[in-house]
Amino acid sequence: MGVGKSTVGKRLAKKLKIDFFDSDQEIVKKTGVDISTIFEYEGEKGFREREKKIIHELCQLKNIVLATGGGVVLSKQNRELLSTNGIVFYLKASIETILNRAKKENSRPLLKTVNKRERISELLIQRVPLYEEIASHAINTDRHTVNWAVEEILKKIQK
Repeated sequence: MGVGKSTVGKRLAKKLKIDFFDSDQEIVKKTGVDISTIFEYEGEKGFREREKKIIHELCQLKNIVLATGGGVVLSKQNRELLSTNGIVFYLKASIETILNRAKKENSRPLLKTVNKRERISELLIQRVPLYEEIASHAINTDRHTVNWAVEEILKKIQK
């Protein structure tokens, strides 16, 4: 959340001249409603089931850049699909950076809480080991531009 997955992904796909997909946006296209609405009516569990289906579909495609939601790693099935069907880049940032980036928008269902810092910390404690489990490479996006992150990814792909 707030590390630049979608922004970096779009720019990377453009540089590579391949298609870009954002799993959250694909869910929105299929359902016709935003992620917050899905969380409101189906809860996180319902959203995660939709996410599994879309990840399965997207992992069938070849030569794409895929940005996923931050919680995609909570599913073992998703982790296996992602790690066996491509190169996984873990974009990471400090809690402070995530807070600063996330405060600019109000559409993140998991941050609809009084103590956003505590919630981000809880999410990172739960998710970081899972990100690290499947990541081929980690890129820290703190204090870096989108172009810098894209160039770092391109260097690692070319190796």
